[in-house]
Amino acid sequence: MPQTLDTVVIATRNPGKVAELRDLLADAGVEVVGIDDVCPNTPEPDEGTVSFEANAAIKARAYAAATGLPCLADDSGLEVDALAGAPGVISSHYAWDGQTSGEPATLTRAQRDARNIERLLADLADVPPEQRTARFVCVMVLAAGDDILATARGTFEGRIGQPPHVPRGTHGFGYDPIFLVAPHHERTSAELTPDEKNAHSHRGEAARHMLGYLRLLRTSR
Repeated sequence: MPQTLDTVVIATRNPGKVAELRDLLADAGVEVVGIDDVCPNTPEPDEGTVSFEANAAIKARAYAAATGLPCLADDSGLEVDALAGAPGVISSHYAWDGQTSGEPATLTRAQRDARNIERLLADLADVPPEQRTARFVCVMVLAAGDDILATARGTFEGRIGQPPHVPRGTHGFGYDPIFLVAPHHERTSAELTPDEKNAHSHRGEAARHMLGYLRLLRTSR
C-alpha cells in the first residue's frame, strides 16, 4: 500500500469520464490523469460479464501494474428493470450483445452510443412509461499494484424516455440523452449542467465515497 498519493491514473480512454472524475476528485488534493497521459500504448485488459465490481478491479490492477502508479478504475452501466437489469455490464456494447471486436471496434464512441440507444429503445418499444424504470450504476476500485485499496458504489435513479421526446440534450455520453432523471422525469441526464450531474449522478456518488480514502492517503506522509 502506498504511503503517499500524489497522482492517480484514471483507467479509461474516455475523455468524458476523465473530465468528470477530475472535477469530482478535485478536493482530494491529487493530480488526476488519464491512462493516455502516462501510458498511451497500454492494451486494454479483457473484462468479463460477472459484475461491475469484478470489471473495475480487473482494470484497476492492470493499469496500476502497467503505469507503476495508483490507479482508479470504474465500471459503469445502465440497469433497466423491464429488461431484468440489462444492458448491465455490457452497456457500452449492448447493440452487439457485449461483443467488442469486429464492427464495434471500427466505430467511434459517438457511433456506438447511437447504436446502443437505438437497440435499447427498440427493446422497450412496447413498455409503458411507468415500467421503464432504470438506474445508472458506477463501481470504483482504487488499486496500487495488485492490492485493492478501496471500493465505492453509486447509483442514479430514473427511467428511459420514449421517442419522439428523447433523445435530448448535449451534455454527457452513452445513454444520457434518453435517461429521464428521477424523481420528476422531466429532464434527461444529458440536459443537466456538469455541476448538477456531479451532484446527483452515479459517478458523483461513488466519487464522494472515494474522497475520504484519497484524503487519508494524502496526509499519511
